[in-house]
Amino acid sequence: MSVSHRAERVARVVQHEVARLLHEEVRDPRIAGAVFTIHEVRISRDLCAADIYFSVLDSSSLDQVVRALEKAKGFVRSRLSSVLDLRRAPELRFHVDRTIEEGMRLDRIIEEANKPGGQ
Repeated sequence: MSVSHRAERVARVVQHEVARLLHEEVRDPRIAGAVFTIHEVRISRDLCAADIYFSVLDSSSLDQVVRALEKAKGFVRSRLSSVLDLRRAPELRFHVDRTIEEGMRLDRIIEEANKPGGQ
């Protein structure tokens, strides 16, 4: 099933605006002090929910960033409503994206396996 062009456009706007809001307007020190990236936004067909996938450079701060994002969710959603041309801003659901972390782990395993005499 393909995602509608409108949903794709909304997802791009949400990704850009959420990243901008978190870096420029949210004043929570747990977010301001963390290095994180919004990798992807998936919008539901009815445009009522946005699944936001992010990763944090320093995994030791992950729990704090997750708590801060949950706390900032209402503020970010209200700010999004002024940017999006929708009846209601989508519900925001943040998810940790572990693909980079998992890729690095697999690289280490492959590197170890390829060492001479290594297993």
